[in-house]
Amino acid sequence: MLYRSLLRPALFRLDPEAAHELALHALSTALGTEAARRFASRRLSRTSFGGLRRFGLTFGNPIGVAAGFDKNGKVARQLCALGFGFVEVGTVTHQPQPGNARPRLFRLPLDRALVNRQGFNNDGAAALAARLAPDALATLLGALQRRNRELADARPKVPLLVKIAPDLTDGELELIVDVARGAGFDGVIATNTTTSRAGLRTSADAVAACGEGGLSGTPLRERATKMIANLYRLAGGSLTIVGVGGVFTAEDAWEKICAGASLVQLYTGFVYQGFTVARDINEGLRRLCERDGFKSLDEAVGCRAQELKANSC
Repeated sequence: MLYRSLLRPALFRLDPEAAHELALHALSTALGTEAARRFASRRLSRTSFGGLRRFGLTFGNPIGVAAGFDKNGKVARQLCALGFGFVEVGTVTHQPQPGNARPRLFRLPLDRALVNRQGFNNDGAAALAARLAPDALATLLGALQRRNRELADARPKVPLLVKIAPDLTDGELELIVDVARGAGFDGVIATNTTTSRAGLRTSADAVAACGEGGLSGTPLRERATKMIANLYRLAGGSLTIVGVGGVFTAEDAWEKICAGASLVQLYTGFVYQGFTVARDINEGLRRLCERDGFKSLDEAVGCRAQELKANSC
């Protein structure tokens, strides 16, 4: 593939954060017009799952971009054109802030992983809101007004999710589920990056040179899947789970879904797999769903939760 054979080696010669900024600029420029986004979407958004209903919203497919890739919402529409079913922008704070000192983003290619201690570097909430304001805001407000009319005197509901770390004990996880349900949260994003460095192929000296930070990518995959399976068991369907951590292929995403995830996100997998990753995963998910005899993705959610909880490390 062009990305893995040519573009990725060129990008990986650059500082990771500089490469990331270059990729954002390239996306913004190449897919900066509606015509370009429509063309890309026709090429990369071929697989649809008939409309997945989550949080009262309809998703064309279950694969999304995780927080951190597009902190300031500069390429949200461009990412949708690449075949993603949803995009999580941010993390954004009320006031702009620079984040931690550079270097603060590191690659571990042997492990297909990243170490990130960027901090909450972003342009601030006002800038993000202005950037997303034109069509997206009109659509959102229109939908909210329609829902308001449907609910009459009831208060309009905005979905709230909590994102959890993969390093929690079973007791801590159970407490979080109880609190989230008690507070009326709609779901859980599982999981964030890990502080663990166990089982890496990269040399200890190279890992130590990266310093502190959250580890993402392949080393997180099984840990995140176990957490999803545990959450699914504890929540008993009362919380929608968004699975993230080590998703590179359709098989990775399918495992998260079978563990209990209703939606799946990726970030590091995008960095390593390239701009066709959403299309590739969605096409693969369609085949896996048919192979295992499911008529819909919803039927598959949590089908192996007990098994994956027991066998994951």
